[in-house]
Amino acid sequence: MSSSVLRRANLAFPPLAIALSVSAAFSPLSFAQTPADQSLTPVLVTASRTAQKAGDVLSDNLVISAEEIQQSGQSSLIDLLQRKRGIEIARNGGAGSSSTLYMRGSSGKQVVLLIDGVRSVSATTGEPSWSSIPLSQIDRIEVVFGPMSSMYGADAVGGVIQVFTKKGAGAPRVTASAGAGTYGTKEYSLGVAGSTDGDHKIRYSFNASQEEATGFNATVPLVGSGYSKDKDGYAKNSISGQLAWELAKGQELGASFLQSHGNSQYDSGSPAYDARSIGDVGVYSVYSRNQITSNWGSFFQVSKAYDKQNSYTSTGTSSINSDSTLVSWQNDIKIGTDLLQVITEHRKEAAVTNLPIDRERTTKSLALAYQLQRGAHLGSISTRYDDNSTYGSNVTGSLGYGYHISKVLRVSGSIGTSFRAPTFNELYYTGYGNPNVQPEKGKNAEVGIYYDDGKSDFSVAFYRNRVTNMIITQRPCSMTGIGSCAYNVNEALLTGLSVGGGRRIGDFRLYGSLDLQDPKDKTKNTLLERRARYHGTLGVDYVNEKFSAGADIGFSGSRFSNSENTQPLGGYALLNLNATYNLSNDWQLFARWNNVLDKDYVLARGYNTPGSNGLLGVRYGFK
Repeated sequence: MSSSVLRRANLAFPPLAIALSVSAAFSPLSFAQTPADQSLTPVLVTASRTAQKAGDVLSDNLVISAEEIQQSGQSSLIDLLQRKRGIEIARNGGAGSSSTLYMRGSSGKQVVLLIDGVRSVSATTGEPSWSSIPLSQIDRIEVVFGPMSSMYGADAVGGVIQVFTKKGAGAPRVTASAGAGTYGTKEYSLGVAGSTDGDHKIRYSFNASQEEATGFNATVPLVGSGYSKDKDGYAKNSISGQLAWELAKGQELGASFLQSHGNSQYDSGSPAYDARSIGDVGVYSVYSRNQITSNWGSFFQVSKAYDKQNSYTSTGTSSINSDSTLVSWQNDIKIGTDLLQVITEHRKEAAVTNLPIDRERTTKSLALAYQLQRGAHLGSISTRYDDNSTYGSNVTGSLGYGYHISKVLRVSGSIGTSFRAPTFNELYYTGYGNPNVQPEKGKNAEVGIYYDDGKSDFSVAFYRNRVTNMIITQRPCSMTGIGSCAYNVNEALLTGLSVGGGRRIGDFRLYGSLDLQDPKDKTKNTLLERRARYHGTLGVDYVNEKFSAGADIGFSGSRFSNSENTQPLGGYALLNLNATYNLSNDWQLFARWNNVLDKDYVLARGYNTPGSNGLLGVRYGFK
């Protein structure tokens, strides 16, 4: 790829025309994630920390099934999520490079990522390392929109994304895949899963994967940038596993883990030096799930997560490592058709770097939640108290109500509060950190209507999320009068309408989504950086016993690279194709072709994006 080309697209999609086309033909991606031949109602765990039918979940949500992950042909979690409603991304180059995810206009620090119930985040930057999470290890993804601090504590302002790694069941089964594509891309995966028979069943699943690419030139020449005229590739190795032992009916012990190691090249301003970012992400947990009485269930979990990011440049080495340990005990008590939940947690976070910000902090939490169902009426109320050793205590809450107009049509509404904790960088980084910084506060209200009759489904959700006490970089620093520092100054108002839809017609499934939003910095009266006023997807899938194929167009309006709105980023529309052919019961050929029309576009100022690119591969044992 030529390093002198900065791809930009300035395609203008009238938002009203898009809205009319989506609402006229399709229904929501939030409930249209399962393939046409799957009739089972999706079940969500993330919204209430217990299994619920999707039709009874009051929070706006979407589910990405194993079948959809497989059919998409994507190999990156961030690329898969980019095609979903309510989600935007920014990425500093190609696959393997630093990425940020925005939900409903909220910042990357206001979104929680869970891996099998364990939070994965850097305590120093405040964001998950999205590019480190291997999609090949994931069996299922749940996305819940809106404030979730009353269930998960700090940072769940815009929503929660939980990925579930692969589980074992039934006879032993081996899976494998291999693929190769554009930019020297090579991908391999191998797994084994199954379970034993008898009264003391053991379920197991172990998976490994490797990815690599020679890549393309990630940056473009800008004043003050670290541009180098070379290719920026990456390599990533990942392993995951789950083991569960059923001691007796309703009594289970288990453990799970995921570990990923990435090595990516980037430009640091010295063409003669091979600058690299080496990152490690891991989550480990052990748990005991016990049905103590017929109406009392207990889930006790001890987990550890770490995020290590080390950068090597011609001027030196930067090491930013953090880890956290969580002890959690959740009690679910059935009261007739209702459910009372009592959750206690103790979390310890630590940062160890080569910078003077080595610190640790602890959070003690108590949460109460009550879910009720009275005929067609659904209700939920929850509250949580978090006491942090650094920034003090915070109380959050949520109240929701829903009504089933019919078995296939539901309306719901909710209000909730949330907060975002200051990062270790914002508190302690030399010359920038401010130990007086306090958490950001969010207040959200939303209403929605959801329809799903098994063939057609449709959803519309309107939300209004006011975020105060926002942490920004203030210049000059009010404490010293020079330089810059973190400070609680700004206020944001995130409002929007999220529409989605899907309809099955024979072997075809039509789907689409549209987000019309106004993510405003109320202090400056500007759009929040890198967030568009509209974005969405239009697509069609075809699935039969032998062959499946899909096409989708992802589009976004223009955005700005800075909070002053002086650096515009053009809108874009990308056409993507995918296909799978079943050679036999065990063997499949798969292919994907992204950015088919080779459109020029920008996700982050100063960074290139992939041109037309594809991947061709073969799978064994996935059907």
